[in-house]
Amino acid sequence: MDVRALRYFVETVRHASFTQAAKTLFVTQSTVSKMIRQLEEEAGTPLLIRDGHTARPTDTGQVMYQRGLQVLETMRQLSVELRQTAELDRGALEVGIPPMINLLFTPVVKRFRELHPGIHLTLREGTGQAVEGLVASGELEVGATVLPIAPTGGLAARAFGSYPIWVIGPPDAQWAGKTSLPLSALRDARLLIPTDDFAVTRRLRQAFADAGFQPGIAAQSAHWDFLVAMASAGLGVALLPEPLMQRMKTRGLSTAKLAKSGMQWEVGHIWQQSGYLSFAARAWLDVCDSVLGKPKKPSAPGPKSQTS
Repeated sequence: MDVRALRYFVETVRHASFTQAAKTLFVTQSTVSKMIRQLEEEAGTPLLIRDGHTARPTDTGQVMYQRGLQVLETMRQLSVELRQTAELDRGALEVGIPPMINLLFTPVVKRFRELHPGIHLTLREGTGQAVEGLVASGELEVGATVLPIAPTGGLAARAFGSYPIWVIGPPDAQWAGKTSLPLSALRDARLLIPTDDFAVTRRLRQAFADAGFQPGIAAQSAHWDFLVAMASAGLGVALLPEPLMQRMKTRGLSTAKLAKSGMQWEVGHIWQQSGYLSFAARAWLDVCDSVLGKPKKPSAPGPKSQTS
């Protein structure tokens, strides 16, 4: 059913006149008559009783009029909601963020809420691998993770930060007083590292393998503060990315930067390479760029603007 014809019919019934309806719609009277004839043919029954210059609805026309009012109001509301969504006045967005990264996003969330208060933002926490899986499956539009990501997941990635790894040990560590350590200095160390579902742990294990050794693992934990506490107790040496190390209580402990070329904690945004990004998701990435800084170079092509 033609919505335009329905609108012409409703205006004709409202004014009880083809002439007045045509003036309201800024069309000719013949156009109104033609559209209503087509509507009657589609309905298979007369909808108007024509009496000279006036028109009133038949019984079926009254049904068409009442339902037509509802349809037109629904179409009007749909148009409003589409405009509000495109203009970021409404909507919802769920973003996947690993616990190790969430501390970087506090200013991003604050700025996003300031700019787009009408968008309901939800942060779903999970390991980097879990977030990658949720984005790959389409359950989440966008997420953040530690790079690099698996090349077979159909995901695009864009880095927004790269940080060194820090070594944290007891006050009497053999390397106490040094500002940086080569990877080889950890050959005989007892390491305190995150569990294997953290991407940084996978990076560390690969770096050790590339260097030709595998150091002993004293303990693994998903809690960064616990790793530092164990290092403070002399149970081993903890390895933490710089943003996390800066927020831990390391006063009195030995700390040094891991001087391994390429051994950086790189974090980035991810989304489906071939998927559609909503207006809200694109706005989130824009705010991330403005707050965290645009990457010097993308790890993969950025999201394309998509219009209908």
